[in-house]
Amino acid sequence: MPSLFTTAGLFFGFYAIIRATQGDFANAAVGILIAMIMDGLDGRVARWTNTASDFGKEYDSLVDLVAFGVAPGMIMYFWSLQYIGKTGWLIAFLYAAATALRLARFNTLTIKDNRYFYGLACPAAAALISFWVWNFHETGISGQSMSWISALVTLLMAVLMVSNVKFRSFKDFDPKHKVPFFALIAILGIIVLISFDPPRVLFLMALAYGASGPIGWVIRRQRGIIENPAFLPDEDDDEDDEDDSNGHADSGKIQSINAKKKSK
Repeated sequence: MPSLFTTAGLFFGFYAIIRATQGDFANAAVGILIAMIMDGLDGRVARWTNTASDFGKEYDSLVDLVAFGVAPGMIMYFWSLQYIGKTGWLIAFLYAAATALRLARFNTLTIKDNRYFYGLACPAAAALISFWVWNFHETGISGQSMSWISALVTLLMAVLMVSNVKFRSFKDFDPKHKVPFFALIAILGIIVLISFDPPRVLFLMALAYGASGPIGWVIRRQRGIIENPAFLPDEDDDEDDEDDSNGHADSGKIQSINAKKKSK
């Protein structure tokens, strides 16, 4: 069941690439949005049905690379980056490569605080890239006129994904528990705003979330707050170190016993 949602995310990521090649950037951005929804559902379905597996984890990462790495890079390239020649497709490639590095690091390291992402999550970066294109395309602004600005935005998203800047993950929000009334009102208001003007509202939401990490980092630096390491050390490495130290200690004892026997 979770893999069906993951496959749906792959489908809509691939759909976004096809629509971008045809110049239909609105539907391409909608494809990324639906892929984000599928990405949010597959993990929850796996936990609810108790069907989480290593296969599902690896499959999800491969799908994320296509839907949130390759697809947004292609959308930005066909809308704007193609007008700056070789530099444009290299920047799109760097974005896709940063997504791959982000996913590999996320899968291999243990995060200390699940309330935060360390580095911008690739779905959030994909949202800002695709909604950037959707918003300005709908307002009639050409990608050619914003090619260098789009290049800087794409590079910034790539850097934020591989950084250790903290972003709220909202994983501590549990709908099964009591939800404050004002939170329900806020969610309802967001839905109404999105329905009123989807490109602009979604773009502003993605922009606000993308800016929240760097702004929080600057505020903590000004207050002198020391950032904790983003990841826990590998427990296997610690055990290996202990084994090595014990092994050295044991070998030292054996050598001293042998020396005493020889002296006797």
